[in-house]
Amino acid sequence: MAEFNWTCPYCSHYQTVSEAKYDLSTSQLDLGETCDGKLVGVEIQAIGCSNPQCKNITLNLTYGKLIYASGYYRINERILQTRIKPDSRARPLPPIIPQPIGNDYIEACRIANLSPKASATLARRCIQGMIRDFCGITKPTLNQEINELKKLFDEGHAPRGVSEESFEAIEAIRKIGNIGAHMEKDINVIVDVEPDEAELLLSLVENLFDDWYIARQKRQDRLARVTASVEEKETIRKAPQNNA
Repeated sequence: MAEFNWTCPYCSHYQTVSEAKYDLSTSQLDLGETCDGKLVGVEIQAIGCSNPQCKNITLNLTYGKLIYASGYYRINERILQTRIKPDSRARPLPPIIPQPIGNDYIEACRIANLSPKASATLARRCIQGMIRDFCGITKPTLNQEINELKKLFDEGHAPRGVSEESFEAIEAIRKIGNIGAHMEKDINVIVDVEPDEAELLLSLVENLFDDWYIARQKRQDRLARVTASVEEKETIRKAPQNNA
């Protein structure tokens, strides 16, 4: 197999997956004629994390129609694909993410394959929760909150961390079919979306985690280190000198 780059869903460690940490097996299901055809099977992909502090295994299962080529069965037409382990695509979240928002995100990831429209509803709640918590904007609808954030952004008064890139990502999502059309309604209204649209919403939530909360924490940590270093030097400077 060719090596490829991958991020572990457990520890978020970015790594190159080698043959020693990868396994792919395909099995034919001997069931005779089925509604999906006669030659069907499952493929299990296993990836082991190379991070010594993690070492977790990720398992993905694909069901579909098979072809036989070069002495091997392989899936030619995918019918179903799901992750077995971990049970969702949710990233591990740092404690700086507000718990209600984090809980909605984890649940949205868990049900993304089973119910994209329910997942999209939870993801919209995450976005609204972040605009209210991080940006301090509360309006009757998510659409009005985004408009207020846009106004502040255009005037140069948006909260620190709301970059042009993060706001453009919000605007791009708002232009997607049913997602944008339902933003004027209550946030808990279930929107009928395509699976890839639900995935885009989850990706936006993760981007805002990074651009807003995690970036802010990194700035605060850097400032704390500089402040501590200055205070330490000042303490040394003021300490009585031993002239003996």
